[in-house]
Amino acid sequence: MGEGLGRPLRLPGKWVRVKTAIVSDIHSNLASLNAVLADIKSQDVQRTICLGDIVGYGPDPCACIDLVMTCDVCLLGNHDQGALFDPEGFNSGAERAIFWTRSQLETSAANSAAGDRRWEFLGELPRNYQDGDFLFVHGSARNPLNEYVFPEDTYNRRKMEKIFTLVRRYVFQGHTHVPGVFTEDFRFFSPDEIGHEYRLTGDKAMINVGSVGQPRDGDSRACYVIVDDDLVQFRRVEYPFDETIQKIYDIPELDNFLGDRLRDGR
Repeated sequence: MGEGLGRPLRLPGKWVRVKTAIVSDIHSNLASLNAVLADIKSQDVQRTICLGDIVGYGPDPCACIDLVMTCDVCLLGNHDQGALFDPEGFNSGAERAIFWTRSQLETSAANSAAGDRRWEFLGELPRNYQDGDFLFVHGSARNPLNEYVFPEDTYNRRKMEKIFTLVRRYVFQGHTHVPGVFTEDFRFFSPDEIGHEYRLTGDKAMINVGSVGQPRDGDSRACYVIVDDDLVQFRRVEYPFDETIQKIYDIPELDNFLGDRLRDGR
């Protein structure tokens, strides 16, 4: 990470893109993030983009922020905003987790310059990032921070039409923790259905990159994507989820369910 900072190379009449890893929804899961970063390093990636939700749910917010700070681009997620301000629309377990996360960040900031830098980093995160025909958001093109786009939304033609009108060509997003590809003809393809690869043909598409720290598609492995020229690759990475689960169990403010669900990817 750290190369190709935020912009593609440009030649006359042609975009030449650097090989890019896109991660999202880390949710303070340090074991998973470390495994994904190791996988990214093995893939000769030149640029890494994070779509937000670095914190929330999990036991290691400070360490995860420190690692994500090295990404070339990072966006604000709704849990990151919840740590900065009062959380809105969270269930009780998520709300307790974000208040605990805030206390960890506040304690860190009171005791070290590194803690201050974490607050500053979160507070300066943008809500979207446009790179030519590529838009990067946490939620959706219509509401970059909070809107969920689920696979079943392909049946909501009005919603999908409105979102796609805001899409220049391609959108990479997270938030639902469910990876896959939405096409403009109201279809959704899971990674398994397309052999974990999707070719960018010029037709509009919304691509959910899945979740590093809390997958919810029935697969416990961490998920992220690599974009290499016009090929999108969905990658799954095994990690020691029992390590994260035990850490969650050891913190009274974090519901045990937040750990239990990691086993099943739900």
